Amino acid sequence: MIFLVHFADISPLIAALKDPTMKKRRAAATRLGKSGNLLAVPPLIETLSDPHPIVRSEVAQALGRLGDSSAVPELVVSLGDADVEVRAAAVAALGKIKDRDAVDPLIRCLHDREIIIRIGAAEVLGKLGDRRAIRPLKELGHDPFSDVREAAAEAIRKLQARS
Repeated sequence: MIFLVHFADISPLIAALKDPTMKKRRAAATRLGKSGNLLAVPPLIETLSDPHPIVRSEVAQALGRLGDSSAVPELVVSLGDADVEVRAAAVAALGKIKDRDAVDPLIRCLHDREIIIRIGAAEVLGKLGDRRAIRPLKELGHDPFSDVREAAAEAIRKLQARS
């Protein structure tokens, strides 16, 4: 019963996810993420295919804030988005959700052309605690960028400390 009342509160925000104005869609996604209402997850997942990358990025962040594992498959798809900000938001969201189904896709992100994605994936893999990530993280020891190498080394330390 409480959820129905709460759902009524977010229904205008859910409707705004389809607004023709990008700013309104983005604002709706932000507010839905902050709502804590898991009824927002399915419409947010649907909005991950929005034509505007700013909206897709905000939706991924909102899904991360809500922390529902049902968003993991679509967030994994977003790891392949053409826009780096969307990919970064998806990596961060997967880190907040902490679902082990994200480990293999995040390992693939260690080879992303963008430094920020490699760093983010390494940091999240360190948090997830799955030892399958150790070997791929060690391969980043040869990355040309010291920030990537440092993030990988820290993730490996965290993973080894857990065992």
